[in-house]
Amino acid sequence: MIPADDSPMTDAFGLDDKVAIVTGAGKGIGAAIARIFADAGADVALCARTETDLRSVAADVQARGRRALVLAGDVNDLDYLARAVEETTSTLGGLDIVVNNAGGSVSKPMLKTTVTDLEKAFHFNISSPFELCRLAVPHLLERGGGSIVNIGSVAGLNASRGSLTHSLMKSAVAQLTRLLAAELSPRIRVNAVLPGAVETDSFRTWLDHQPPQAREGMAERTAMRRNGVPDDIAPAVLYFASPASAWVTGKLLAVDGSPAPDLIPNRLPDL
Repeated sequence: MIPADDSPMTDAFGLDDKVAIVTGAGKGIGAAIARIFADAGADVALCARTETDLRSVAADVQARGRRALVLAGDVNDLDYLARAVEETTSTLGGLDIVVNNAGGSVSKPMLKTTVTDLEKAFHFNISSPFELCRLAVPHLLERGGGSIVNIGSVAGLNASRGSLTHSLMKSAVAQLTRLLAAELSPRIRVNAVLPGAVETDSFRTWLDHQPPQAREGMAERTAMRRNGVPDDIAPAVLYFASPASAWVTGKLLAVDGSPAPDLIPNRLPDL
């Protein structure tokens, strides 16, 4: 049941007249976050490399009655981040929420991984989000506080062969989240959402080219019996961005369908 517009529940998850900046907002999880923020009442600055993708998401935000600012560029460029924060605050009137969604890396076996690989991934996954936070904090404080939400991965909680770079970077995102929360409390809250296997466009395309048993096997090893979709992740981000989590900081929330690698299929039927 959806609560009435004037109910306390709506107020708790509302972002009326807040301003958010979302990186990696052109598609997938970032686009879903932008849409749910607009549904909750926020104006959204959209950051990603592909302007056509951003304009499509901006149209969705505007269709929900909110303002959207398209900021095409590469988050690896620290000067771009400075421009993005400046344009967001000058055009939309301030800044209340930062979502570090952009990130990623390619893992190889340890002996084929170079220091250059690690440093490139560290810049994308840690240095750039850190710099965006550093630039944003004065503006968040001007508005009385705010919320930072980092998008990590459950891969950062595990140690599996062949995932060195990806797992290492995502574990660093988790620790960055905890450290920023300690530094910036009580006025700015910092939390992270850790997705599991989410079928973004790129991951879905990869799975579609695998034997059918690849997707089926992933589902069998997950308590919820399916992979995630971007709209599974966005509500968790909304929770951390909204007053509903006013007493929550430094937390890592896994949204992953509860994978169980040792789950034995068909021992008991699903309910």
